[in-house]
Amino acid sequence: MTDWLLDSLTDYGTAALFAITFASCLALPVPASFAMLAAGAFAASGDLALLAALLAAFLGAVAGDQTGFALGRIGGPVLIARLSRGPRRRAALDRARAMLLHHGGKAIFLTRWLFSPVGPWANLAAGAGGMAWVRFTLAGILGEAVWVGLYTGAGWVFAGNLMAAYDLIGSTLGLIGALAAAILLGLWLNALRRRPSSGTLSHPR
Repeated sequence: MTDWLLDSLTDYGTAALFAITFASCLALPVPASFAMLAAGAFAASGDLALLAALLAAFLGAVAGDQTGFALGRIGGPVLIARLSRGPRRRAALDRARAMLLHHGGKAIFLTRWLFSPVGPWANLAAGAGGMAWVRFTLAGILGEAVWVGLYTGAGWVFAGNLMAAYDLIGSTLGLIGALAAAILLGLWLNALRRRPSSGTLSHPR
């Protein structure tokens, strides 16, 4: 897979990068994050223009998000039911729905880069669930800018050791995700603790 990816970037440049990030946002099994790292490394060596690589990856990701959102809006629950066959896909879709229910636009932003495996399913769920297109698009653009800038920039900085950079980013994002989940859980538990119990009896004066 890695050899094929590097050959594609060498032969087709930014067009291949656009296609890879586009496909990844439709839940197709392509290594988009590693492709951006490699593109950053090629930019550092002068084989690609850094700005062109950033723009191609960004536009591909945004186009993929918009396609997934449109499919969800047009196909609705029937299409989602067909695409989410299998326990792993169904679990990712359920997680995406839960995040959208509780966090809305913030969930779209975070699933672009911090919880990226859920991203394609969040696109479908947002379209099927009736999220406003403007809200989805703004959150998606901001999130994709973080994703593309993070991986392409890291590839440019750590051009000599892409696998180490990939592992470092993965570990860092995993830690951030765990901390974010712990903070959200704490806030939720605190809100439950402060909520008055419906069964509390009032004392007579």
